[in-house]
Amino acid sequence: MDAKTKRTARLRRHARVRKAIAGSASRPRLAVYRSNRHIYAQLIDDVQAATLVAASDAEVKGASPTVRAKAVGELIADRAKEVGIASAVFDRGGRLYHGRVAAVAEGAREGGLQI
Repeated sequence: MDAKTKRTARLRRHARVRKAIAGSASRPRLAVYRSNRHIYAQLIDDVQAATLVAASDAEVKGASPTVRAKAVGELIADRAKEVGIASAVFDRGGRLYHGRVAAVAEGAREGGLQI
């Protein structure tokens, strides 16, 4: 599978998932973006089209990318608690729920965020 086909397949999956998932102020969307080098997480209120909380692995020191991704999940959960958010809807961004994407979700759950 070439790179262009992979990208369009991921975007297609992402659009299909986004039709069903929407975040609100009480239960925002936990959107995860994974690049080749970094991972980013945001809590987004889709009604207001506003980012409530954000975190990335640039703020976290760690050995492996998966460890840093888990730390990002814990960081986003801590910041969500500060703002008063207890639960969120997980948006994997068209990626497989595996590896770094799953580590963000696990870290957020361990940090106290209900997904």
